[in-house]
Amino acid sequence: MSIADNKKAFHDYFIEEKFEAGLVLEGWEVKSIRAARVQLKEAYVVVKNGAVWLIGCHISPLTTASTHIHPDPTRSRKLLLNAAEINKLIGKTERAGFTLVPLNMHYAKGRIKLDIGLAKGKKQHDKRATEKEREWEREKHRLVRAAQG
Repeated sequence: MSIADNKKAFHDYFIEEKFEAGLVLEGWEVKSIRAARVQLKEAYVVVKNGAVWLIGCHISPLTTASTHIHPDPTRSRKLLLNAAEINKLIGKTERAGFTLVPLNMHYAKGRIKLDIGLAKGKKQHDKRATEKEREWEREKHRLVRAAQG
């Protein structure tokens, strides 16, 4: 079940490969995510010192959170991947010019997971072509419905 999507990522990038990663979260963050108070729009993923980090993901703290904790809504959060996946990501991002973007936050077997995508940036003309294609698909469905009705 999806919690938050990053639609902007599919608009700005060609997604070559997807990975599912776990997140290292604090208790108040889990409560906020379960209440769907998370935003991936401005977030990005980096590899630092052999670890993968989610930066810029905004998790709004709940008002019912504990009073003695001062939550930071945009703190860096570590992503959990196995060593082979991390090595693959390091190789692709350093050599091949790929970037890592968060795509989707969801539940998997009761745990909160994040899909990250190995992506290449789109040029402006690619974005226009994608938009045209999407419009044509909508128009086709509209015409089919009109013909049937």
